[in-house]
Amino acid sequence: MSERTPLLIVEDDPALQKQMAWAFEAYEPVSASDRESALAQIRRHRPAVVTMDLGLPPQPDDPSEGFRLLEAVLSDAPDTKVIVLTGQNDHANALKAIALGAYDFYAKPFEPDLLALMIERAYRLHELQAENRTLQSGRRSGPLSEVLTRDPGMLKVCATIEKVAATNATVLLLGESGTGKELLARGVHALSARKDARFVAINCAAIPENLLESELFGYEKGAFTGAAKQTPGKIELAHRGTLFLDEIGDLPAALQAKLLRFLQGRTIERIGGRQEIPVDVRVVCATHQDLAAMIRDGRFREDLYYRLAEIIVQIPALRQRNGDAALLAHAFVRQCAAEQKRPSFGLLPEAIAAIERHPWPGNVRELHNCVKRAVIMADSNVLRASDFGLAPGEPTGGVRSLKEVRDEAEKGALIRVLAHVNGNMSRAAELLGVSRPTLYDLLNRFGLKEMQK
Repeated sequence: MSERTPLLIVEDDPALQKQMAWAFEAYEPVSASDRESALAQIRRHRPAVVTMDLGLPPQPDDPSEGFRLLEAVLSDAPDTKVIVLTGQNDHANALKAIALGAYDFYAKPFEPDLLALMIERAYRLHELQAENRTLQSGRRSGPLSEVLTRDPGMLKVCATIEKVAATNATVLLLGESGTGKELLARGVHALSARKDARFVAINCAAIPENLLESELFGYEKGAFTGAAKQTPGKIELAHRGTLFLDEIGDLPAALQAKLLRFLQGRTIERIGGRQEIPVDVRVVCATHQDLAAMIRDGRFREDLYYRLAEIIVQIPALRQRNGDAALLAHAFVRQCAAEQKRPSFGLLPEAIAAIERHPWPGNVRELHNCVKRAVIMADSNVLRASDFGLAPGEPTGGVRSLKEVRDEAEKGALIRVLAHVNGNMSRAAELLGVSRPTLYDLLNRFGLKEMQK
């Protein structure tokens, strides 16, 4: 570390306290021997990570004082990662500490290298969460500010939106329900030269067919029963701005033909009218349906599709966005807590693991609703998997070391190449760019010797 960060060591044994401070001198060790001094050090130094013994004065043999300190730490600084040190046979209290919100536990006597690895991971998780908060706080400055992601596929989508926004090309957004199609459509508008004009949205699936035509094209006074005055439609209202046609796949066949005529001539006629009205509008469409399949089935016009699909943007589902479920969950927890005027919440590692494992068929919308419900109904400021209606996940299951990731990638590459060359070791070594002795070493390391045959 270029600059030492504080590590709070809560331990009433002076010898062990000194030993731990020496072992972790890469940090800035700060020591405390009881609950009051520990809380004072936390308020002073705001350490990201705390190691603490449950047995503290005035009754070192009773863990109750340690539990009171743990609850106070997580209440005052819910993002702090607390590693509880326990005795070898104190598994029940260790599990209770985890349930209260501790990051992890370690059984004494401690091995400096192993505990140091646990501390390093705790710091890394704290840093990631801090980065999430930075992204959250700074994301309101740009047109795509509400899109919170680190996934390469979603970042590519954002880059595409930024690139096409400056043009007048018609954009077709494809993606499952809840993936943020309207959010991206608004991004197209906000990044375009039309940003000072209106963004007009209409959901083609939410309006009855007999009303949709008048909603889109407007009507003249007396055009039908109840038409008491001249009323412009959504297309006309979006003049010089952007028209967003959501769920375009649900547009009735008769209106598909009329929309096509508008896209070709850029003029409309109100229902009951005779005058052609020119409209300058940028069109953005979205659907969760497979338009190619609908064309084959005769349910969607092919010529309209090509008019709408000048630029196609495929939006990945949340389950396809690596790491974004946890990233969004942290952001939504903070947002919903502020909206409900509730104190800060922390997410237990098992809750994060459960969120990452869940497929989220309703995508970002489902995750947001789930988080909002959990924040409203939670009885404490620490959220568990059960608060989200999810089964607990393995806390460390979603976070793997670089070595584990690298080993898995190398093993996968070996298996694929050996299968491709039918076990020819010379050819396999050539394709992998390694020597034959190195290839044999890798096979031995991953237990793949039988693939040499």
